[in-house]
Amino acid sequence: PSEIGKSCLTPLISVFGGVAGDATVTRISNDEFWVVSSGISERYQQRFYNSVQLPEKTSFQSRTEEMCGFNIAGPKSREILQRLSNQDLSSKNWSFMRSGILSIAGVNCLALRISFTGDLGWELYCEANKQQIVYKALVQEAVNEKGGPVGSRALMSLRIEKGYGSWSREYSPEVWPHECGLDKLCKLNKDFLNKEKLEKNLNNKPRENLVLIHLNEDDCNSSNADATGGEPIFKNGKGLGRITSGAYGYTVGMSLALGYAKDVLPGDTVDVMVLGQPHRGKVLEAPPFDPEGKILRG
Repeated sequence: PSEIGKSCLTPLISVFGGVAGDATVTRISNDEFWVVSSGISERYQQRFYNSVQLPEKTSFQSRTEEMCGFNIAGPKSREILQRLSNQDLSSKNWSFMRSGILSIAGVNCLALRISFTGDLGWELYCEANKQQIVYKALVQEAVNEKGGPVGSRALMSLRIEKGYGSWSREYSPEVWPHECGLDKLCKLNKDFLNKEKLEKNLNNKPRENLVLIHLNEDDCNSSNADATGGEPIFKNGKGLGRITSGAYGYTVGMSLALGYAKDVLPGDTVDVMVLGQPHRGKVLEAPPFDPEGKILRG
């Protein structure tokens, strides 16, 4: 980002032109950037960074153990944070993909207006030794709004409703950016690591594409299961892909699955084998939750 307080999403391009990671990069001062990526890939990505000769007077420091992150999301997230921080968090004053400092229960937190749930939300980062103070304040306010803590399965359901991919499931070094929809984040008018390899891959036809599939709920009820990942995808009896993530979307009332497939288009009917049983599915053109991003940016 060129402006202090602005964030951007960016893929990390591998030496083979694939997706070595995806990160949110925030400019927090003239000469300092805050990079957040998937926790499970830190050691792998650190080897990547360590293999690169940094420009003079540039350093890279991991702060995973020093800092703790929270995500507060949902239709009441703005109201809760405004009460806790006494700040104007309106979209006009604090737009999507902007950052700043919020004081929560006396603890200064770096706040990014971004959310992996696809709903209105913020990410908060504070010193790890003060996380309990922030956590208690957030939970108390959430309970007052009939909310509360959520776990990884809930997050899985929400991000699939939005069609968001996840590292190690939808994103990996073997996947090209234009196969998983991250090519729009690759600015070819700029210089970056492994650009030549990426451009070569982008000139090739995608081997398969990431798709979002709506499974027939009657079929899911008969087997008492939704897809979870690893299930094969068929079309007219021909195998053409596999599911990478799946869950029931409670917000939209749909059984959903993300996966990679070839030779399919939005609107096509496919079969997904869940627990060995065929489940009819339709390839969606857009995610069922907030497809235009109005809630996320509102």
